[in-house]
Amino acid sequence: MASTYHATGGDEVLKQADVLCERRVLVFPAGTEIGMEIFAALRGCRNIKLFGAGDDVSNHARFAYREYYVVRNVHLDGWLEDLISICARLQIGYIFPAHDDAVVALSEAREHIGAVIVTSPPDACLTTRSKSQTYRKLGKILPVPRIYNSASEVMSYPVFVKPDRGQGSRGAQRIDSNEQLEVALKVDEEMIICDYLSGDEYTVDCLSSAQQGLLFAGARQRRRTRNGISVNTITENIPGIWEMASKISNELTLRGAWFFQLKRDTAGTLTLLEVAPRVAGAMAAHRVSGVNFPLLSILEQDGILLKVTINPGTVELDRSLRNRYLHDIQFTTVYVDLDDTLICNDEVNLDVLRLLYSCINRRKPVILLTRHQGDLTSTLQKYRLTSIFDEVIHIRDGTPKSAHIMRSGAIFIDDSFTERAEVARVCGIPTFDASMLEMLIEQAEPLNTVVDWNKSI
Repeated sequence: MASTYHATGGDEVLKQADVLCERRVLVFPAGTEIGMEIFAALRGCRNIKLFGAGDDVSNHARFAYREYYVVRNVHLDGWLEDLISICARLQIGYIFPAHDDAVVALSEAREHIGAVIVTSPPDACLTTRSKSQTYRKLGKILPVPRIYNSASEVMSYPVFVKPDRGQGSRGAQRIDSNEQLEVALKVDEEMIICDYLSGDEYTVDCLSSAQQGLLFAGARQRRRTRNGISVNTITENIPGIWEMASKISNELTLRGAWFFQLKRDTAGTLTLLEVAPRVAGAMAAHRVSGVNFPLLSILEQDGILLKVTINPGTVELDRSLRNRYLHDIQFTTVYVDLDDTLICNDEVNLDVLRLLYSCINRRKPVILLTRHQGDLTSTLQKYRLTSIFDEVIHIRDGTPKSAHIMRSGAIFIDDSFTERAEVARVCGIPTFDASMLEMLIEQAEPLNTVVDWNKSI
């Protein structure tokens, strides 16, 4: 019997779907912004076990995913054999393609892979990989940019050139003269010449079901981009968006998460730029309102009937580089100060608290070591901190804190440089103030491993 999912939480959906078994999901290539959004959406979902895969190169997935497996790029011989082998060994049930080329490659090879490829049918994937094919397919039902067959057809400038099979803004540029156009076309023979659209640009995040049709279409303005990636975007209600999305979904027979991009021309008409049958990196703007696109895409592939509801209001998403760390500091116990460390400016320091709870999750003792001058019990009760410590050491006699650190494999957290220096000198252990804890909080996932079975054979 089919189940219904209201997009208000990951736990309910798996209960309603009556799926108690673990769902093993591989993201490939995991190191893209797309892969990181899939990771963020699925990492906390019940009964989902995530794996990353991709090139044997430095990328952020190695820091985020607990397990990262080396699979050759889809443009290299042997990539499919790598992927099939890993899917068999890990018993992968679902694969998310996290790059435009991977969408096409995985879709075309899906019959050879023993896992569900979470994307649209092969014809849709192939059509949308080419902007010219997309425009020919959809130009009868939606406004699309005019494509010039050659430079000689261009009578006025500016125009816009971009790779027919590009991604992001790579190779795309505004052209203001014949000379510029000649140079651009020499760089890449697959460049297409289009009308230049000068207005605001939008992405429309969508979800479709093979059984139910279009389930969600939400627009967001691309206010700032970097290398074609939206780094500032804000959700917006735009009349006519649902109708446009429905036409695209029906014409291409799209499934699961997908998106399309629009830009206004000089007359203000919304004009199609591209369609992509995959998760977008900035879909987080709608995910945080209630639409978990990767999770819903898995359920859609399983034939579960879906119903999406979102929280009202506007969401603005701004993105920047994020720090994650690998380090060689090993510890089994945390000693932490209270005043101006765990409690600072009459508030609980959430970064310190996050670290303490990560230690609790890993069964590492957390010990409070404080010279608090007031009623310690009342202070801990006031800030709801009474039950998180394995031990509380309240120093009233002026003895150095080092004299109370008895456990081996410890670290010490205190805002006071004098206290840290004394503990480091006497105990020989790592010491931290709150500003340093980012290294411990934003570290690679525990048990993080990188596996290249080709090298281990």
